[in-house]
Amino acid sequence: MSEKKALFMDLDDTLLSSDKTISPDNRAAIRAALTRGHSVIVTTGRPVSSGKRVVSELGLTMPGCYMIAFNGSVLYDCAADRMLKERTVPLSCVRHLFGEAKRAGLHIQTYDKSDVLAERYNEELRYYIKSTQMSYRLIPDVWAVTEEPHKLLLVHLAGRQALEDFQRANDAWAKGRVDSFFSCDQYLEYCPIGVSKGAAVLDFCDHFGIPVERTVAVGDEWNDVSMIRAAHVGVAVRNAVDAAKEAADYVTERDCNQSAVAEVIERFLG
Repeated sequence: MSEKKALFMDLDDTLLSSDKTISPDNRAAIRAALTRGHSVIVTTGRPVSSGKRVVSELGLTMPGCYMIAFNGSVLYDCAADRMLKERTVPLSCVRHLFGEAKRAGLHIQTYDKSDVLAERYNEELRYYIKSTQMSYRLIPDVWAVTEEPHKLLLVHLAGRQALEDFQRANDAWAKGRVDSFFSCDQYLEYCPIGVSKGAAVLDFCDHFGIPVERTVAVGDEWNDVSMIRAAHVGVAVRNAVDAAKEAADYVTERDCNQSAVAEVIERFLG
C-alpha cells in the first residue's frame, strides 16, 4: 500500500463542475482515495453550512474526512460533526468595514452559523445566493451582528477595479487587524490575521502530525494560490487563473467539467 496522504481540494470550479454538480468520476476517485487510507479535506471559502451540503452529498462523513471553511478560519471534522479550530474577525473591524463599504457604494456581507447577513437585497447578494445556494437574512444595520464572524465578503459584479481601489484605500487600517485577498474577480475577502488556505494546510498538518511531504492540494482561483504553494504537490486545474497555474507543480489536462480532481487522485494518490 502507498503511504497515506492528505488531499486538499477546492470546491467551486475545481471539485464542482461549473453547474455546481459533482461528476461520477470525481465521486468514485474520492471513494477510492478514502478506501486506500488517504485523508480528504474539502478546502473552501464557503461557510461551514454551505460546505456541509457538499460533504454530505459526497458521503464524506467517515473518519479521515475534514473541511477547511471560510478560507481557513475554520477546521471542521466531518466525521465528528464539530469544529476543531476557528478564528474570527473582531466586531470593531466588522463595523468599520461595513461603514467603509457603504461609503464606497459597494456590497458587503458577513455570516452567522447558518446565513449570509447583509443590510439590503441587491444584485450582488442575489448573484451570491444563486451561486452558493445559501440562505440569507437581512439585518437593519451592522450593529445587529453581535457575534464575531469568520469572514466578511465584498461583492462587485462590474469588474475588479472598484474592489482593488477599496482594498488599497483600507490597507493601512487593515494592517495588524485583518487580512484581505481576492477569491475571484468579483469577491474581495476579509479574514482574521494570518488566515489563508495555505496557512490552513500547514496548520492541519501540524494538528494531525502529517508531514507536509505527504500533501497534495488542488484549486483554481486566487485564494487557492497559497494552498497550492504550501502543499508538497500543488495542482491547478486546467480552467484555473494564471496565478494558480504559475504557482502549481502540475496543471491538469482536464478541467473542472471533465473530472479534474479524479485526474489528480489517479496521478498523485494511487
